[in-house]
Amino acid sequence: MARSAAQKRSVKAAKPGYVLDEQIGFILRQVSQRHAVIFAREIGINLTPTQWAALSKLSEVGPCSQNQLGRLTSMDVATIKGVIDRLTARGLTETSPDPDDGRRLMVSLTRAGQQMADKAAPNALVISRETLAPLDAKERETLMALLGRLR
Repeated sequence: MARSAAQKRSVKAAKPGYVLDEQIGFILRQVSQRHAVIFAREIGINLTPTQWAALSKLSEVGPCSQNQLGRLTSMDVATIKGVIDRLTARGLTETSPDPDDGRRLMVSLTRAGQQMADKAAPNALVISRETLAPLDAKERETLMALLGRLR
């Protein structure tokens, strides 16, 4: 027996094999967007997340090559160059040739850059705490461990 057009329309679609809301990439992007909003609200200074990553890492490890800084902050060559160019223009970092290899560019914090890193660090800790606030202590520990395995 043939179905009427109304009957065909009333048939519920089968659940697709791919549901966007259930995909890790989509969930991670939503969480990342939430974190970016918290970052912008709480960092307290005029820095992007990538600029903060560079300042923070330089404060942590000291002067290093621009290439190494890019690897340490998970930025590609073009991105880290742009970040350092902008930070240098603001007087927060300085570059110089590597004395051991003139082809390599060394990056270091200026006094103002170190002061900004010191000023922003407590805010960055607040950002991390607020991002993870919906989770209890055990869940935070588990999440960080699992994400670390996915790096």
